[in-house]
Amino acid sequence: MQGGIENIRKMSSRKGDKKEPFHVTYKVPSGDSPYVRAKYAQLVLKDPEAAIVLFWKAINEGDRVDSALKDMAVVMKQQDRAEEAIEAIKSFRYRCSKQAQESLDNVLIDLYKKCGRVDEQIELLKQKLRMIYQGEAFNGKPTKTARSHGRKFQVSIKQETSRILGNLGWAYMQQKNYVAAEVVYRKAQLIEPDANKACNLGLCLIKQARYDEARSVLEDVLQCRITGSDDSKSRNRADELLNELESLQSAEFLSTRLAQNLEEIFTEGLDQIFGDWTPFRSKRLPIFEELSQFRDQIAC
Repeated sequence: MQGGIENIRKMSSRKGDKKEPFHVTYKVPSGDSPYVRAKYAQLVLKDPEAAIVLFWKAINEGDRVDSALKDMAVVMKQQDRAEEAIEAIKSFRYRCSKQAQESLDNVLIDLYKKCGRVDEQIELLKQKLRMIYQGEAFNGKPTKTARSHGRKFQVSIKQETSRILGNLGWAYMQQKNYVAAEVVYRKAQLIEPDANKACNLGLCLIKQARYDEARSVLEDVLQCRITGSDDSKSRNRADELLNELESLQSAEFLSTRLAQNLEEIFTEGLDQIFGDWTPFRSKRLPIFEELSQFRDQIAC
């Protein structure tokens, strides 16, 4: 593998070659350490198993441990080895810097979600919210730099709080704890409303059969009254949820009408039965009919 890196370097630095340096072209760090070779295996060779082995080597040798542990966990998750990744983070995060802990928590939350470990996911999300309220998030800074699809951007405490609340709401939904999910989603929408969380809140209200409230929330998305409503994915989801709501309401209406009709039929049937019984003569046993003839004499 080391020879492969060297050959590519030579090709990228030939005389007259105007290509960018090797590490820039392939978006890997410069050098020839275990971590650099791990990134080469991950990004250039597309060999995740070799990358995992080299990430382990980097961790054990103290080579960029913060990045090595996080990157290894991400690759493990992609290889359906999420449980191993969780144990790796729990076992070796003590070797990482204080600045890396928040990123490791974010990776852990994704891993818990992947494994269906909802209780642990909820507990970690609550812990992150406590850190925000105590002023310990973002290492005490008002914003942090995040990365998505190779693009860097700034995230504020307000945006992070809303994002975490949204994740917490979805975790409660997985537990079918719709009351807690509603509270969390409404709090998130107060901080920073968006169409995706509005759809989730709408679903939460549908699950509680609160159809009028759900309709109002979903129509905010369809009428573009909320941030992100112009996204076709969110609008399509709001439309699907509204159709589901209409179907459930129709089914509920039919069920109610059927129950009312059955009750009316039953009541009318009882009235008919009792009405038919009324004209009938008493069905006493013959002996009492015979005795009744001497009732007056016995009385005397």
